Amino acid sequence: MTTYKAINLVKRPNPGPVSADIFEVVEKELPTVNNGQFLIKQTHMSLDPAMFGWMSPDTESYIPPVELNTVMRSSGVGEVVESKHPDFSKGDRVMGMMGWQQYALSDGQGINKVQADVPDEMVLSVFALPGLTATQGLFNVGEPKSGETLVVTGAAGSVGSIVGQLAKADGLRVIGVVGSDEKAEWITNELGFDGAINYKTDDLSAKLKELTPEGIDLYFENTGGPIQHHVMQHMNAHGRIVVCGMIADYDKAEPAPGPSWIPIIKKRLTIQGFTMPDHFHEVPSLLEKLTPYVMSGKIKYRSHTLEGLESAIDGLNLFFSGDNKGKLLVKL
Repeated sequence: MTTYKAINLVKRPNPGPVSADIFEVVEKELPTVNNGQFLIKQTHMSLDPAMFGWMSPDTESYIPPVELNTVMRSSGVGEVVESKHPDFSKGDRVMGMMGWQQYALSDGQGINKVQADVPDEMVLSVFALPGLTATQGLFNVGEPKSGETLVVTGAAGSVGSIVGQLAKADGLRVIGVVGSDEKAEWITNELGFDGAINYKTDDLSAKLKELTPEGIDLYFENTGGPIQHHVMQHMNAHGRIVVCGMIADYDKAEPAPGPSWIPIIKKRLTIQGFTMPDHFHEVPSLLEKLTPYVMSGKIKYRSHTLEGLESAIDGLNLFFSGDNKGKLLVKL
């Protein structure tokens, strides 16, 4: 009987770096494909900051936690190797939620065909969760307008880098917050951002004042941390804040206190949190919006690829160290 490897979540993580003992590598029998199903051989899977929330025991979050002793949740890209489903054929390239495993059996829910003839790394770096999140968050939540000023945190990350490039393409002034001089140079010299702030070394208030002389109209928050307190002071009246992620607090037992609500009242700010699972049914329209920007060369990306399924376990901690350069992927 043919078998394949999978990784199950067997314990809830403690605050701090992820330890290997919360996972278990298992061998599973290749499943039988029944009517209405198809089997995917996964080639690349995505590592995302959202996984820290998925592993927690929080049942009141936007998506149920991964059940213990089941395959760890993740999105991926792969090829259909056997099908008894009317809408999917052997050889189809697909993307969607597949989990930490070499093969995935699906009934089609949450799986979309890959239409563009681009590398697997680009599918996951741009057309999968990062690009979909950036497109939904920027356009449908942030509602950007040409001439406005946008500040995006995690600007060298998979979501933030695409948010900034989409905004630049639509005529906004874009300032990115990053954690190293190398990342600052990348987003300004390669991606075309108007400026960068290194939150580890720069005087945050002075740098914001310098780079956003007309204030901030739109703030796309991916990280949390001290920068948000300073951004709040520079927001313009009727500004919008899109809260997408809070990686600075994911490894803490207690999150850091947020900004005062007084500026929210004084400046009549709109703040909205959002997550992609609410919008999975909109994936086709989001791809329709995103694809022209990509195909016209307005979106650049870089990926950080780890080798082998088990590299995902230690790979998660790169989100805390910031040592990854680009979209974090695992090649199977």
